[in-house]
Amino acid sequence: MNPVVRLLRDLIALPSVNPAFAAGAGSLSGEHRVGDYLLAVGARAGLSVERWPVTEGRSNVLIRLSPAGRVRHRVVMAPHMDTVTVEEPEQLEPRVKGGRVHGRGACDTKGSVATMFQALVTVARGGGRRPGSTEIVLAALVDEESGQAGSRSLVAGGFKADLAIVGEPTLLTVVTAHKGDLWLSAETRGRAAHSSCPERGRNAIAEMARVVSILEGEYAAGLRRRRHPLLGAATVNVGMIAGGRQPNIVPDRCEIRIDRRTLPGETDAGVTRGIRALLRSKGVSVRVADWKGLPAVPLETDPRLPLVRGLMTAAGQRRPAGVHYFSDAGVLSGGGIPSVVFGPGDIAQAHTRDEWVGVRQLERGVAVLTRFLEALP
Repeated sequence: MNPVVRLLRDLIALPSVNPAFAAGAGSLSGEHRVGDYLLAVGARAGLSVERWPVTEGRSNVLIRLSPAGRVRHRVVMAPHMDTVTVEEPEQLEPRVKGGRVHGRGACDTKGSVATMFQALVTVARGGGRRPGSTEIVLAALVDEESGQAGSRSLVAGGFKADLAIVGEPTLLTVVTAHKGDLWLSAETRGRAAHSSCPERGRNAIAEMARVVSILEGEYAAGLRRRRHPLLGAATVNVGMIAGGRQPNIVPDRCEIRIDRRTLPGETDAGVTRGIRALLRSKGVSVRVADWKGLPAVPLETDPRLPLVRGLMTAAGQRRPAGVHYFSDAGVLSGGGIPSVVFGPGDIAQAHTRDEWVGVRQLERGVAVLTRFLEALP
């Protein structure tokens, strides 16, 4: 069996559900099984391995191929080990069928883990040190599917690199830009009253209906008037609403939660101020606040950077690309590491019940990354 396929099968069989979904995952949660496996196979390949503690019981795994002399440059490949929840046991039973590898995490992003690890081993050629002055690091990260604690820990710990290649399913297209993601809550307050005399109260749900209408109407239309060349327009979605206690009480409180996808150049604070100002101008009494509290900043990396050009050349790609989802690349870029997104598979397969990645994608991913890594100075 092809080594990268065999490696991916092993990874799929090791459950690594993000603990944020522990209510539905139970003993399947945590990235430690995948981390232990990568430490073992990395050591057997003659590579330097270490744990990077993130939170109690959760660690990134760093596997290094260092140059014989002084390290002057560093390239890091950064896929994540965690997955979304497992709905049925069969998702942990890897299957190879019809040129595809099926199983939870096959696409998002154990396929990237396998591809990047196999490329690193190919460049190492059985262990030892590489020529030149560039250190190559595989940083398998925890917690991408929730709070990005793994990549945030690298940044907070002062980890530096000249380029980060963040593993996500991009169909092996080098992505230099993606949107950020801001989660907001908005709350309206009213006055409770008996529903037989609604005029004695003030309906917080009715007030919130005005808020939703403004956000999904005038505000969304305004966003569509500004477009990024790779990402298109920013978007807004009111995805949750809660209010009232029972039908015969005028509700005195209503809350919505909002997903606002941001473009490069926008800040969370600026977006929040803009929404507040628009709603105030419409005479709506509402409290707007950042709900998640973790900055999910947009990514925009200059495609003319030599290392980015080198990866695009290895991939046979002439123009940069953008995606609408957020990734660890935004965190690493915000921490001063020029970052791109690259990996096998299609984002349309991520998080699906029958998740899969193509074998040819895995093989080509290894070839592209190997060409790029072997050309490093």
